[in-house]
Order: sequence, then structure tokens, then C-alpha cells
Amino acid sequence: MVAETDATDTPTAQVRPDKTAWYVIHTYSGYENKVKQYLEQRIISMDVSDRVFQVVVPTEEEVEIKNGVRRTVPRKVFPGYVLVEMVIDPQTWEVVRRTQGVTSFVGTSSNEATPLPEADVQVILRKMQESKPQIRLTFDRGDRVKIIDGPFSEQLGLVDEVYDEKSRLKVLVSIFGREAPVDIGFLQVEKQ
Repeated sequence: MVAETDATDTPTAQVRPDKTAWYVIHTYSGYENKVKQYLEQRIISMDVSDRVFQVVVPTEEEVEIKNGVRRTVPRKVFPGYVLVEMVIDPQTWEVVRRTQGVTSFVGTSSNEATPLPEADVQVILRKMQESKPQIRLTFDRGDRVKIIDGPFSEQLGLVDEVYDEKSRLKVLVSIFGREAPVDIGFLQVEKQ
């Protein structure tokens, strides 16, 4: 939220008009962050910061494993879309609509933007703040894997079952010449 100062130079919260709503704009896929940057610059240069308040690219954190190295990376929740909190009037419409990379507002027609329900916005914003990193790995039944962590480290096995919602696998490993199922987490194996 943008703060403004009163006569005593004490910061006060900016009062938002009653017609403030969240809108979805469509962008070229992969350009969401650039559109956010361009739009924030245009809001200042076109002096509409009193009517265009926030520009958000919804993301969530994901754990990615490449070459055995784990790292947390942001993943766009809605590729090709950006959320904007604003009051729509002819000037703000033009500022947003004419921003480089913006293709349109999401709405019922090319000249009409449909506000996002406040409950939906709150769910998206809360999920962005509270989300713990999701693991981005895909395993299929029959995949060959090597266990890299835990008591069965260095063992090779076959994926028997995948539990995506729990980020766990049932892997069949050879113990004393017999196949035995082992319940193991996604981060404890690597594909072979």
C-alpha cells in the first residue's frame, strides 16, 4: 500500500475509493514479471498511483532438483496472467491496456473487465504468503531410481506406487535376494 503524508508529515494509509477491485490482465506467457515492471513504471509516470494500487504475479515456491542439487525456485501459479488492484476509469484502463506485453483484460468483452471476486483474491494472496515449497518431481510406476538418502542409500529400485499428494513413493528394492517395498520421500531418490 502506498503511504502519503499529511500536513504534520506523519505517514497515513492511502484511502482507497469504494470502486477499487482486483482485475486479471492477460499477458504474453513468460512475460508476467516484465509486464509487472513495465506497469509499475507506467503507473508512476502517468500519475495514476491514486487509482492503481498493486500489481501481483501470483507465484508459489517449488523445490527443484537438478543434478542432485536442491534449490527453491518461484513458479507462476497462473502463467500468462497478472492481477491488478485498481479503480477502472478511462485513464487507468488505457494505462494498463497500453502497457507493453498486456494483451487484454479478462472479461466478458474486449472493452469490459470483470472484477475478480474478493474471496478468490484473498485465497490467492493467502496461498502466496503461507505456501511451503512444493516439490517439483514426477515419477511414474516402473521408473528406475537410486536411493540417495536414508538407510537404503545407494540401493537401486523400481517405483511401484506414487503418492503425489504426500510426495512419497513405494520403491521395490532387493534385500537378501528378495524384492521388498520401501516407503520413501521424493527427495530421497533420483531417477536413473
